[in-house]
Amino acid sequence: MAKQITAIPFNGTPEQEAKLKEVIAEWKGKEGATMPVLQAAQEIYGYLPIEVQTMVAEGLGRSLEEIYGVSTFYSMFNLEPRGKHLIRVCLGTACYVKGAQNLLDELARVLNVEPGHTTADGKFTLEPTRCLGCCGLAPVIMIDNDVHGRLVPADVREILKKYD
Repeated sequence: MAKQITAIPFNGTPEQEAKLKEVIAEWKGKEGATMPVLQAAQEIYGYLPIEVQTMVAEGLGRSLEEIYGVSTFYSMFNLEPRGKHLIRVCLGTACYVKGAQNLLDELARVLNVEPGHTTADGKFTLEPTRCLGCCGLAPVIMIDNDVHGRLVPADVREILKKYD
């Protein structure tokens, strides 16, 4: 299996590891343990890096491939740390036909990050998403809980300055 690639190194603490081991001990041997243990692990660490997936696999007596498969199948799990600010770019129909892909491309270029990933400085996570429910403002991006609509790529830099 390929190792996950992230610009931000894993830096779990002994306290986090102890908490995870407690959760694993509580669930070990129980039917359906994988999901609740992974959910708890993500609460403890904020994401599920390969190091944490390995601890879960070994602790539950499961293969790393199985744990990785579950971690990558469900969209609620993050394999790399989330940025301080989450940027969601709506690619729903209304936004897409009004140029949302160009906004996503410009954000990726300006932030130097691939969609679905976090900037090397940990400041932004860029996430393409489906409908944000703001079709009348298309195309739309959301940064944290702030909605920015009727955008063109030239607006991106000015908007990002608000989050410095």
